[in-house]
Amino acid sequence: MSENKNKIDNPNINRAARMGRRTEDERLLAGPALGETPFYKTDTWRVMRIMGEFVEGFDALAELGTAVTIFGSARTKPGDAEYETAVSVAKTLGEAGFNIITGGGPGIMEAGNKGAKLAGVQSVGLNIELPFEQHLNPHVDLSIDFRYFFTRKVMLVKYAQAFVIFPGGFGTMDELFESLTLIQTGKVQNFPVVLFDTSYWSGLVDWLKNSMLAGGKISPEDLDLLILTDSAEEARDAILRCLQDQAWRLQQEEGARNVARRAYGNK
Repeated sequence: MSENKNKIDNPNINRAARMGRRTEDERLLAGPALGETPFYKTDTWRVMRIMGEFVEGFDALAELGTAVTIFGSARTKPGDAEYETAVSVAKTLGEAGFNIITGGGPGIMEAGNKGAKLAGVQSVGLNIELPFEQHLNPHVDLSIDFRYFFTRKVMLVKYAQAFVIFPGGFGTMDELFESLTLIQTGKVQNFPVVLFDTSYWSGLVDWLKNSMLAGGKISPEDLDLLILTDSAEEARDAILRCLQDQAWRLQQEEGARNVARRAYGNK
């Protein structure tokens, strides 16, 4: 009787047996065939690794509290003016109660973590696996290693209340423009983006005005999403204002979002 019931309740299993096909349990327990791609090298396994990276990141950072993510060149050396300025800015932000998040590597990232340590706040480094060896800088308290840039980038923005972006290269630009896109499309809100060192960023801002804006590819409201400064105190105060007076920043962001909506045909 139980055998007949089993045949009725599990038609797919019995059909597979009748046709000589392997059941799903058999497939799961079977060892890899000669020349077959190992499961841990398949896309399915990679999806599980990606899920694991998200879970680890969410778990480690869930109780971090208010934080600012600092970006900038990995090539900046200790003793350089930019490096020491980044230490000072991170320390100033830390003294205002912000934990500091960086990519965990050398250069400006190291300077940001060093400033956090000097201020006595949590110093977070989100390290990325690269084709060449990269070590965490010695000023990181809490570290997480990532295989995938996109999972790491989620953590860099999810647990920050603002970005402070120092002079940098392609990676820095990537983070800058991704953050602006997230704000422009309403994916994140009340999120200040501070560009530190006006002499470095002024050329980019001029290009945005004279090429992107002049060509109709962005709106004047989009440029309001950028805060340029050379002052650690101004950077700190702009970020604090966004937390204390959310209407101020939200109004700026809403202008950019409204133009984006119209561009996509949503009135």
